[in-house]
Formats: sequence, C-alpha cells, structure tokens
Amino acid sequence: MTKHFAIIDLFAGPGGLGEGFSAAGRETSIKMNIRLSIEKEAVEVRTLRLRSFLRSFGEALPSEYYEALNRGRALPDWETSHPRQWTRAQDEARQMELGQPGVFEEIAAVLDEARESFHGDTILIGGPPCQAYSLVGRSRNRGKANYVAEDDLRHFLYREYVSILDRLRPAAFVMENVKGMISSQVDGGEIFERVLEDLRTAGDGYTLLPLSATRNKAVPDARDFIVKAEDHGVPQARHRVFVVGIRSDVRPPGDAAPLLPAINSSERADVWSVLSDFPALRSGLSRGVDSAQLWSTVIGDHANRIIASNDVGEDIRGAMQFLKSGSLGTVRLRKFEQAEPRPIPETELGRWLHDPALVRILGHETRAHISEDLGRYLFASVFAQERRRSPKLQDFPEFLLPEHKNRLSGKFADRFRVQRGDRPSSTVTSHISKDGHYFIHPDPTQARSLTVREAARLQTFPDNYFFCGNRTQQYHQVGNAVPPFLALKIARVIRDIIG
Repeated sequence: MTKHFAIIDLFAGPGGLGEGFSAAGRETSIKMNIRLSIEKEAVEVRTLRLRSFLRSFGEALPSEYYEALNRGRALPDWETSHPRQWTRAQDEARQMELGQPGVFEEIAAVLDEARESFHGDTILIGGPPCQAYSLVGRSRNRGKANYVAEDDLRHFLYREYVSILDRLRPAAFVMENVKGMISSQVDGGEIFERVLEDLRTAGDGYTLLPLSATRNKAVPDARDFIVKAEDHGVPQARHRVFVVGIRSDVRPPGDAAPLLPAINSSERADVWSVLSDFPALRSGLSRGVDSAQLWSTVIGDHANRIIASNDVGEDIRGAMQFLKSGSLGTVRLRKFEQAEPRPIPETELGRWLHDPALVRILGHETRAHISEDLGRYLFASVFAQERRRSPKLQDFPEFLLPEHKNRLSGKFADRFRVQRGDRPSSTVTSHISKDGHYFIHPDPTQARSLTVREAARLQTFPDNYFFCGNRTQQYHQVGNAVPPFLALKIARVIRDIIG
C-alpha cells in the first residue's frame, strides 16, 4: 500500500537534503515529497524553485530543459510554458528568514495543513546556519571587539527549528550542523546538550538516534551523532552532526547496529573517481591579456624556476622536468562543455551523478588567477603527486611564498591545499567562492582551482542540477549544501523506520 509523507525543509540552501529525500521517496511505495522549503537567500530560492519545478515531472525532466542546457541557452520562461507546475514550485520554495518577526506565524498555517492532511505523516529536515558554531566562525568572532556569544542570535536559531518541530510534530526529523556545534559554549554551558534536550522534549517527545554509531547506550554521547561522509560513498571528508529523531509513537529499530553502517574502506570514492571523465582545462590569467599562448609561457617559466631551484627536492625537480618535456603547457581551453559519450557508470554514485540526456557539462569553466598563484598551484600539485600530501607553506621555495606578513606564523600553513586524486577531498565549504587556494586540482598540467561542476561532483550533486546566479553565487551554494547522495542514504534509513 502506498504511503505519503510530506517534507518540510528548513534553512534549505540550494536543496541538498531535499534532493536526497525526494529521490528516496521515488524508490518505493513510501513516497516522500517536499511540501515546503524555506531559505533566506534569494539566489538559493531560485535554485530551489527550479528543482521543485523539475521534480513535478517525475523521472523524465522536461525536454525544453535539456534543450536549453545542451544548446547553452537561457532557460525558458516556465511561468508561461508550464504555469501550473511553476506556481506550485513558487508555493513550495519560499524566501523567508526564520527568526524574523512574523515569519513563524506566516508558515504556521502550512505546518498545520501538512500535519492534518497527512495525518501526522510528515518529516522535518534541515539545519540552522553554522557560522556561530564552526571553529572558523568562533575564531573570527573572538577577534571582534565587544563580541558576546550570548548576544549572537545565530547561536539560538536552532530554536526556530524546535518551534516548528513542536508545531508540526512530524513522524521523524533530521537536524544537520557542523561538528563544532558539539564543543560550542554559551553561558558557560555546552549548547549541544541544550539542543538535544530541546529536540527530545518537543511535541509529543522524540527518541534521538545516532546514525553511524552503535545504539547500545541509554543516552548517546555527543560524538555519536557525527557522520563522516567518506564512510558512506561521498568523495569528500565531510564530518557533520546529524541528529535523527523519531516520534514517541513510532517504534525504534530493534537492534543496536548502526542505522547507517560504513562501507568498506576499499569501496570509498576518491577525487579522481568523480573528476577523471572531465576534459582538462587550463587556468586563466587575471591580469592583463589572457591567452593560451601566454598562459603556456607563464607555466613554462614557473616550471623552469622550480627545476633550477635548490630549495626543492630532487623528486620535485625531476617530476617537473618530466612534465615540461611532455604535456605541461599544452592545455588550451578554459571552458569545455561538450561531454564525451560514455557508458552508464557501474557504481551507485556514478549512476546518481550521470545523466545520459546531457551532452554538455554545466559550470565547467575555470577561474582566472594571478601569475604568482599559477606557480604555487603548479608546485603544490606536483608536490602532492610525488609526496602524497599537500604541501605546507614551509615546503614552498622562497620565490613562491606569498608576500603577506604572517605567511610563516603557522596560521596560514595550509593556505594552498591540493585535492589529491587518490583520496576523498577535504570538506567543500562556502569559502570556495572566495578563492581557489584550498581547492587546487590534482592534475599539475592544469594548474588551477576546481570549477563549479567539479566542486558539485565532490558534493555529489547530479550533473543535471542547475545552480542559479553568477559563478561566485554558484560556488557558495555548492559549498553550503548537504551532499545529496549522503542525504539519499539517510532518507532511506528514515523511510525504513517510519514506513
């Protein structure tokens, strides 16, 4: 018998969690469809609305969508061509800022309607903004004059989530946040303990379940709620807190085994497993004229200096000499969208990412970098290839060191980070929208940072997922999202418990 669950998605970003849950709802007779997505940023809402519109067509996306993407054209005016589906998408994805006056009251009617019409068969997903909890955010806050954590409303945005949980009383919820939430303190106490207690006692009461840890304790430890994405097939070392709650009238799983068991280490996805089929692109030059010939000259000059330097090891000089005698400097294009025909991938992740109807690669265009950074990227990628680690600043030859005064203070030791091809990437964050230093491509012959689509691949967004806005906004959306492939696996767990 078919059963339907309505999903409420809070702090939705570009829709990573919702994408996974929606996909899981199409796999069995237990359907899970998004009723409401709430996000404050306008460009993310545009992305959410487009994806909501496309989901209304089921597995077969509109032919007009593929025609626009494959021909490199602007998307059609959906409001004119498909007014009913577009109106529904606008109703689903709404631009609102939770915590602002009147917002809760505005969505209360939708929550009540979903609760009553689905007879309590609803699911709440999402996670409050993480800046106040992340280690980087807390370090930045400590540097602010007169900063008082107790006055930072971002610490308490989770209460908006709890208020909606209390009103909706869903069969299950998933709350996601950064790992730093566990150690964040306000008023001398650990805020995560408050969060867990508020979630546990909301509505009719909830049993809180860790996903990756065994459930043989009456009260799980805080760290039991950490999920490591690379343990579940995501090509990225992304460690986040996921708190799952099931309503008191829902029977919890009977054994103590992890709800989301880790895959074998041999089955982990690495960077090359999701990037190797993309065509090679060169970086651009951000100052003066940019051309393939000039780029090749700049790269060749940097290679010559590294080869002649006594500040680098013989292995680096030898590898650089080998590259220079071969393909270094031969990559010509900065944008290459035409996708090469290829068979359907054999892995589940490959099938999830791949769309055979696409003949163009979306968002595969490089950024421009200053000449000095091209040399740093070239050196760093060769270093990582030879020594199987990304270099610290202390590993760079003097002539490639950046000029900022704190360069050797130790605070910026990882300023340039290569995403090695033979392992999961480091965490893709919104910082990728600012510069590419933390996200250097593993191939030295390209000497560049990752493109939007490469970052989206590491975040496991399907290739047909279109991010609205300019390139900087697209990077920001990708970095702020929950990996949809991980969300799919979590959604299956929830579906099996409540279905």
